[in-house]
Amino acid sequence: MSVSVRIPTILRTYTGGEAEVKATGATLREVIADLEANHTGIAARVLDDTGKLRRFVNVYVGDEDVRFVDGLDTATPDGVQVSIIPAVAGG
Repeated sequence: MSVSVRIPTILRTYTGGEAEVKATGATLREVIADLEANHTGIAARVLDDTGKLRRFVNVYVGDEDVRFVDGLDTATPDGVQVSIIPAVAGG
């Protein structure tokens, strides 16, 4: 499945400055693996040392927050948009 992945500004150094890139995979896990294969280093910014989504990184498949669906096993249908959104803290 081919999907479009929106890349936040802080991660664009891994995508050559691109705000949106294409990736393939039937699940979010596969999409992240494809991103890593084509944009080395990006997976380490999205996943922690145990291979789970980092606590302060939100990922959406379409309009669904993957933490409330199937996490990394969330299906990524052909043409869907995946958004990686780092949490913003402030006071």
